[in-house]
Amino acid sequence: MAGLKDTVLRVAGVIEESIVDGPGLRFVLFLQGCRMHCKGCQNPQTWDFEGGTPVSAEDILARIQGDPLVHGITFSGGEPFEQAEALLPLAAELKRRGYHLMAFSGYTLEQLVQRQECRELLSLLDLLVDGPFVEEQKSLELRFRGSRNQRILNMAATRENGWQAVPDALNGPIIR
Repeated sequence: MAGLKDTVLRVAGVIEESIVDGPGLRFVLFLQGCRMHCKGCQNPQTWDFEGGTPVSAEDILARIQGDPLVHGITFSGGEPFEQAEALLPLAAELKRRGYHLMAFSGYTLEQLVQRQECRELLSLLDLLVDGPFVEEQKSLELRFRGSRNQRILNMAATRENGWQAVPDALNGPIIR
């Protein structure tokens, strides 16, 4: 695994402080590139693998460390698992520093665990929202998800369960 200095990610953008992309106050990293092209995607500008901006993992870490209020990081996109290998050094360092890690993926857990670099990234996550966005199942009443087919998975419990998906308590509807 390359070090932070040697790792460059193709980034579509960031939100430095978000309360809607996972639990708590989070730094959201939108990674560039997605093969899924879901109908109704909220970020179609992130599909092009040549778009976005190359940014060193070291620079991203410095930006995150600059905000003492942020305790969670969310990897979104695009499709973050298309850059799983490049994300590994950053995710490992963030985990080492005690950050809560979450990712959104259009792939299912069952698809992701088939690829070694994805499994390594999954091993560092606390939460995973998996599954493609399905416009016909869109709901504004879901916490941290866009469509009813998507799951919020407790990754520690999922790993303990032999990589069999274990839903997180956040799977319920938004309480109004």
